[in-house]
Formats: sequence, structure tokens, C-alpha cells
Amino acid sequence: MKRRNFLWYSLLFTAGCTTGVNSTTNSSDQMAITAPKNLKFAVTDVTGIKDLERDYGLFRTTLEEILDIKIEFFPVENSTAAAPALLSGEVDIVFAGPSEYLILNARAKAIPIIAIERTNYHSIIVVRADSKIKLLSQLKGKTIAMRKIGSTSGHLAPTKLLIDAGLDPKTDFKTVMLDDKGVQALKKGEVDAWATASDRYKNILESEGLLEKDFSIIFKGPLLPGDVFVASNQLASSFITDMRSRMIKYQDKLIQSLVTAKANQKYKGSKLVIANDADYNMIREVYQKIGQGKFL
Repeated sequence: MKRRNFLWYSLLFTAGCTTGVNSTTNSSDQMAITAPKNLKFAVTDVTGIKDLERDYGLFRTTLEEILDIKIEFFPVENSTAAAPALLSGEVDIVFAGPSEYLILNARAKAIPIIAIERTNYHSIIVVRADSKIKLLSQLKGKTIAMRKIGSTSGHLAPTKLLIDAGLDPKTDFKTVMLDDKGVQALKKGEVDAWATASDRYKNILESEGLLEKDFSIIFKGPLLPGDVFVASNQLASSFITDMRSRMIKYQDKLIQSLVTAKANQKYKGSKLVIANDADYNMIREVYQKIGQGKFL
């Protein structure tokens, strides 16, 4: 998931809801499930219907077959629009990054369904090979290139690593958001370290024409929480439980349909797991530490 600029926190989320048309069906275990006649599906970082069709068309079709329910795309104007859409009943399920999940959960009471666990999704802190910096604590007073405000692997998780190393993000180091160009700034000596995702590291170096031998990874963090599918709390709990079960059961088909799109190659080799809200507490903690906890 692309991560978004969190200036959108200042937007107001208008409460209000409508109830969708429900019908009763039976799951494979013959338990009565209160299911809607159709579902509206949004992706927080995909704004246009053409892009949704390109990147998630096959996935939508596969999910329709698995749930035996018609699914329609709901294009959002920007990454903030999913929360009020959930509140108003305009959208039923949303695919979101970890940062967006926190907002959807806090502002729209969205219910986590399934998370995508990527096998090599860690934050890493990189320095130049000739740097004297070997420990995170040595980054006190230094400048660190990160990706984007709100990026899980390129902002929030690296900040958590630095906090755990005893550094105060407000006073002990300077952060500059340079996206993938942070590695070039590091090479030129414009910054002292660069934070990125482990599953992006080699690709970024290759795209920038750089060599691994010129850099050193001084720290690799724990496995990060995955992007998550959330449901509107207006859906029946029995249906959400059944949907979760089916997605887990047929996860191979779902992931295969997802990674056919170029934009979703990062999910290759991933698996679907039950989304646990507590797994995202790390991100909540960072927002508290950087003074933005009020938005959660």
C-alpha cells in the first residue's frame, strides 16, 4: 500500500449511516448468515474506476465467486474518503494500509477482517558503508531520510525503532521525507541514514543504479503489520465472520488473483491471516510519541 500525507487528519468525518438491503443465506456449515445482496468495495490509495479495474478487477471477480455475492467497485476521491463512506453506508469493505486502518477503525469503527502478511516486510535503517554509525543510538543529532509521512515501513516503523533505541523523535534527530530518493541523498552525504522497507531495498538500489556494497544495514526491525481488509460495522457480524472464514480458506486463489496486477507484486508469497487490532498498536504508539495521538 502506498502511504499518504496525513494532512487529511484535519478533515472532518461526518457521522451518519444507512442500512443496506440484507438477505438470508446459508454457509457451508448450514449456519444462517445474514448477508447483503451486494457489496461496495474501495481501496484507499486507488482513486479512479479504471485503476481499480486494472489493479483489482481479477481480485474482485475471485472474491465474488468465493462469497457468492455481487461486488461493485467504489472509487474514492482520495484516501480520506473511505471513512465517511463507511459511516454513511456507501461502502462495505475497504482495503487499507496499516496507517489508514487506524483512522478507519477510530473514525468509522471499521472492523478488521483479514490482513496480508508479507514474508519479508521489515523496516531497515541504512548508512553508507564508510559510515562510523553502527548503532541506532548513534543517530542522535543526525538527519535521517524517510519515505512519506504516514508510511508504515518508511516513516512510522523506523521512528518506532529509533524510539526504542532511546531517541526522542521531536528533539534527537531530524527527519526529511525524500521518498525513494533518500538513498541518493545518503550516497551524497546529504543525510546520515536512510529508512526503507526490506522488500523494497534491492529494487530501489537497482532503479537508482547503485550497489549494495556501498551501503550497510545497521538495523532490521520485526515483521510489520500487513495491509488489511476492513468491513463496515453495519454489516451483520455473522456475515463478517463467514466472509473472514471463506477468505482464509480460499486465500491461495485470492492472492494469485491479486498479484497478477503489476502494482501488487509486493504481495507475492504472502498469506492471509486473521487481522488482529493489537498488531497495529505499534503505529498508535508512534503517533502518540510524535504528538499526533489526538487524531486516533
